[in-house]
Amino acid sequence: MTQTDTRVGSAVAGPTPGPARPFWTSRRRDQLTGYLFIAPQLLGSVVFVILPLILVFWYSLHEWNVLAGTFDFVGTDNYKALTDDSNLGGVLRATGLFSIGLVVLNLGLALLLAVLLNQRLRGTILFRTLFFSPVVVSLVAWTIVWGFLLQDNGGINGLLDTIGVDGPNWLRGEGTAMVSVIVVQVFKNVGLNMVLFLAALQGVPAELYEAAEVDGASRMRQFWRITVPLISPTILLTSIITVVGSLQVFAQIAVLTQGGPGASTTVLVYYLYQQAFQFHHFGYGATLSILLFVIVLALTVLQWQMRKRWVFHES
Repeated sequence: MTQTDTRVGSAVAGPTPGPARPFWTSRRRDQLTGYLFIAPQLLGSVVFVILPLILVFWYSLHEWNVLAGTFDFVGTDNYKALTDDSNLGGVLRATGLFSIGLVVLNLGLALLLAVLLNQRLRGTILFRTLFFSPVVVSLVAWTIVWGFLLQDNGGINGLLDTIGVDGPNWLRGEGTAMVSVIVVQVFKNVGLNMVLFLAALQGVPAELYEAAEVDGASRMRQFWRITVPLISPTILLTSIITVVGSLQVFAQIAVLTQGGPGASTTVLVYYLYQQAFQFHHFGYGATLSILLFVIVLALTVLQWQMRKRWVFHES
């Protein structure tokens, strides 16, 4: 009877449990390591991107008078003021004109320089350095120098005078101020896009050009049928960077023209600065920054969606 009871008890108790599984497994250690690596970037995004966006939206719902020390909730009044602002149409036109001119000239010139410098010729390293050097120069210093050159009695008109041409006052003429600002910005940043295009061109297989020459394709046909499709991902990257940068221009306008003559060069960022920090309309300035964010986001999403139509490797 005793033996039977022992066997029954053993059957009920089941197998003896093994040792407990440790909490810090190799998988969890790897996950923690990954989180620690992305923590600085994640923290920076939260502190310097997400939180400021939330605060700007919150400020746009208020009227903040720093001088009087008031912070009053006004709801959507600042957004309604956008539709009643008679200056906003001209500001958006100036912003669009600047962005289109900058993007077209920058990308076109950068691609042309990259194609020329991609040739195996003597002195190309020197020219690459010369074209890229403005990128690393201080933006304010670069703009101040060009401000002196573009004055009525500046260096540009001095050179034109040597050939008998009476140059205009570049920064004070309504027809020349915007062009001058665009050209100064193009010369400042064209070297960056040139380097990106040059790297993409050097990645195109030479065998494709050799096969195209055997088939009798001209240089221009090779460029449009081989070069452009294969570097289209880089074209997408540079176009997004250039478009976003063109909508955020401020220092060049502030130093060269201060938005003038009249309001011909008052782009959206400079108008935002005027409303917030010169006229102390911080609530309306925050609303303008929300408008700028929406425009940048819409254009970026549009370019990203269009990539499937013209970017090689995308389907």
